[in-house]
Amino acid sequence: MASERAGLRGLYAVTPGIADTARLAAAVEAVIAGGAALVQYRAKDASPALALEQARALAAICRARSVPLIVNDSPELALAAGADGVHLGRDDADARAARRLLPRGIVGVSCYAEPERARAAADAGADYVAIGSVFPSSTKPGAVAAPLELIARARDLSGLPVAAIGGITAANAGRAIAAGADMVAVISAVFDAADVRAAAAAVAQLFESTRTGTRDARAQPRPI
Repeated sequence: MASERAGLRGLYAVTPGIADTARLAAAVEAVIAGGAALVQYRAKDASPALALEQARALAAICRARSVPLIVNDSPELALAAGADGVHLGRDDADARAARRLLPRGIVGVSCYAEPERARAAADAGADYVAIGSVFPSSTKPGAVAAPLELIARARDLSGLPVAAIGGITAANAGRAIAAGADMVAVISAVFDAADVRAAAAAVAQLFESTRTGTRDARAQPRPI
């Protein structure tokens, strides 16, 4: 999976819960136009039927634009929708089980403020891990704080790309990138903006500025 992992860099746009599929699709089109490198469909409160409808719609949009669509929580939904992968939390399916179901898919694993989980995720076949909440988050106000130095620790332990998540905005995303984040996962700072495309671009452009910076930044290859 080395080639797939090499492409995991940039703005990782995570959708809010939007019941109107057309409005959700338009928002996702806007974040991709703004430079999102990956999109995650996250809909904690959607019915199974709505979730499948929306995931299929977003998969088609993302496929047409060569941007991977990751489905939160459910490998089964990812498979049914034709998505590119799944993101798993501590209460979701095991990464090994997800890999069996999605042998060519992208598997991401949340490690919270516990970078030691990253090593286990790598051993289980994950393609990337997530550390957070790196900043106070309105989406998960009770989330345990994850100091930025845990990003590099997670990469050292796993050898995988690391997504920083939690409270990330255009104003603070650069700090996460400087700490070693390959991706920054953003929800409200992008999707709640008056101009979604511009908000996405403000974050995505931060990765452009680090290509020749002091950190050994990967050049962004084609999306998967």
